[in-house]
Amino acid sequence: MRVWIDQDLCTGDGLCVDHCPSVFTLLEDGIAYVVEAGRVLNDPGGSRSIAEVPARLERAVVESAEVCPGECIFIEVPVSAIGPGEADSGALPPSG
Repeated sequence: MRVWIDQDLCTGDGLCVDHCPSVFTLLEDGIAYVVEAGRVLNDPGGSRSIAEVPARLERAVVESAEVCPGECIFIEVPVSAIGPGEADSGALPPSG
């Protein structure tokens, strides 16, 4: 799974950081950014702002996206990770 934030939509509420501080952070500008391996990826709109999400954090990232008031968190799931019948539902396979 990969995740990125559209900073133009971010409201700066920080709920993503509350749910998953290993993947999200707020910078001095009050906007959320993704973190990968402890490094902030702050190239808004660029390909260097897409973070790989460790499997153990996938659920927390999904929960962050669900509670985000700005709906600015975007998740990319490889097609191989989507089971039969789930492609249209948007559901993720169970973690385990």
